[in-house]
Amino acid sequence: MGNIYEVGDIVKMKKKHPCGENKMLVLRSGMDFKLRCVGCNREFMIPRSKAEKNVRTVIKEAES
Repeated sequence: MGNIYEVGDIVKMKKKHPCGENKMLVLRSGMDFKLRCVGCNREFMIPRSKAEKNVRTVIKEAES
């Protein structure tokens, strides 16, 4: 299956962040995902299972 999400991707989540934005920048992907909210720049980590369940689409792919 491989790694679907890469560092630098912007993903659209199903649920909004408390600031009202639902787009997140992927800073780290592995067993945990480190995400940064595009709206308020707050960084947080969530488990991979929760991240994959809550991502709706990849908006912008990381440039290789």
